[in-house]
Amino acid sequence: MPESSSGEVARDSDAAPASAGSAEPEGLIIEAVWESAPESPYGGTSHRADPSPAPRSTEAVVEPGPGAGPAEAAQEPAAPAFWAGREPEGGAAADWWWRGDPGDVGGSSSGDRLADVPAAGVEQPVVREGDAASETDVPSGKPRSTEFVEGEVRWAPELPPGWVAADESEPAGPVEAEVGEPEVVGGGPPTYSAEPTAWPEADPDALDGLVADTVLDGAQYGRLTVRTVALRGDSARYRGQPRRDALLTARFGSGDDGLLLIAMASGARGSDEAHRAAQDAVRWMAGAVGRSRARLAGDLRTARRGSLKSGLHRLTDRCYGRLRARGEDLGLPEGAYTASLRCLLLPVDPECRIRLFFGVGEGGLFRIRGGGWQDLDLAPDEAAAPFRFRATVAQPGDALLMCSAGMAEPLRGEAQLAAHLARRWGSGTVPGLAAYLSDAQTRVKGYADDRTAVTVWDA
Repeated sequence: MPESSSGEVARDSDAAPASAGSAEPEGLIIEAVWESAPESPYGGTSHRADPSPAPRSTEAVVEPGPGAGPAEAAQEPAAPAFWAGREPEGGAAADWWWRGDPGDVGGSSSGDRLADVPAAGVEQPVVREGDAASETDVPSGKPRSTEFVEGEVRWAPELPPGWVAADESEPAGPVEAEVGEPEVVGGGPPTYSAEPTAWPEADPDALDGLVADTVLDGAQYGRLTVRTVALRGDSARYRGQPRRDALLTARFGSGDDGLLLIAMASGARGSDEAHRAAQDAVRWMAGAVGRSRARLAGDLRTARRGSLKSGLHRLTDRCYGRLRARGEDLGLPEGAYTASLRCLLLPVDPECRIRLFFGVGEGGLFRIRGGGWQDLDLAPDEAAAPFRFRATVAQPGDALLMCSAGMAEPLRGEAQLAAHLARRWGSGTVPGLAAYLSDAQTRVKGYADDRTAVTVWDA
C-alpha cells in the first residue's frame, strides 16, 4: 500500500466494502499514523527544535458514517479526577466551567499540554551542517536534552550623554535613611498608630468616590517652590473611614502668564457624603478659576485688589450654589452637602510676588518670616457672607502655609509643634517631598483629624 509524503497511509478509495459478516462498524475507516513524542520532565510532551526519528505506531480511527448510532457519537470528556464527589447541583452540565465552554477552542477536552505542532507563522530552528549537535549524535528513540545559554548582555537603550555605568566590582555601601519615623511632640504619644490600619469599604458601583490615604505633590517655578500634602487622620485610618479632605493642584496657562492654583476642602464631619462634597468643591472651584484665568492674571499683575476680591467672591458663591443643588438632587437635608474651601492663587511670573488667598470656612493661613510664625487668617468681613480674602506680597526667605483645620488647630494649640515646624521650614532650605510628608505627619496627642497643607517658599 503506498505511503503519502506526509507520513499518512492512504487507502485506495475504490477498495471493496467490508463484507456483511464483518465486525467493523459502518463508516469510513482511516488509519492514522503519528510520531510519539517522549515525555518532558515537566509533564506532557517535550518540545524539540530538531526532533530525532521516533518509532511509529498505527491505530484505526473510525469516523461515523451516515447511519452511525448514538454509541458511535463523540463522547464528552470526563471531569478531572480531583473533582470526584464535587459535582455541582443539577449535574455536571449545570455549570459551563465543569467541562469547558463549547465555544472555547482548545478547551479542557484538548488536554492541558502543549502540542508538538509548530505554530503557524513561527520560524523553526534549523540544524546546519557542521553544528556541534545533530540528529546522529542522539540515538534513535531517545529524547534530546535541551540547554539554555544566556547570550551577551548589552545596554539597551544606550546610556544618556554624560552618564556612567556603575562599577559592579565595588560593593554598594549602606544607604542612610533620610526620613525616619514621624516626630512626636506635646504631652505624649497619640492614641492611634502612626500608619494606616483599615481601608474604607468600597461600593462597586461608585468606585469614582474612592480617595487615597495620602496625596503628595510639589513644583518649582522660578523663585517659588511648592510642597503640598493631604493626609487621612489617625482616627479615620483606625476606623476605616475615607479622608474627608480633598486636595487639587493645577496650572492654568503657560509661560509667565500661567497661574498656579492649590485648592483644598474639608467635608462636614459625620456626613457619609463628606468626601464627595469636598471633591466636588475643589473641582468646581478650579474649573471656574481656569475659565477666568486671563482676567485674573491681568488683575494680579496690576494689583487690582478690589476687582480680584469681588470676582473671586462671585466664583466662590457659584461653587456653593452648585453644592446646594447637588445636595437637593441627592435628597439630603439643607446644608448637609457642603465643605469648607480654601484656595491659594500664585502667578508664575517671577516679577509678580503677590500671593492670593481666598475661601470659606475654617482652616489656617500662616507665614514664617524672620524665624517666627505670623497668623494671617483674618475673620470674614461679614457674618452673613463668610468669604475670606487676603493678598500678601512675598519677600525672599518667606514660607507661606495654608492648611485645613486639622493642621491649623494643633499648630495654634501646641507650641512645640509650631517651634518644630518653624525650625524645619524656616531655615531657608526647602525639604524634599518625603521630608515634607514626614514634617506634616508630626504627631500631637489629642489631634487626630485629616491634615492638608501647602507651603510656598520664596527665594
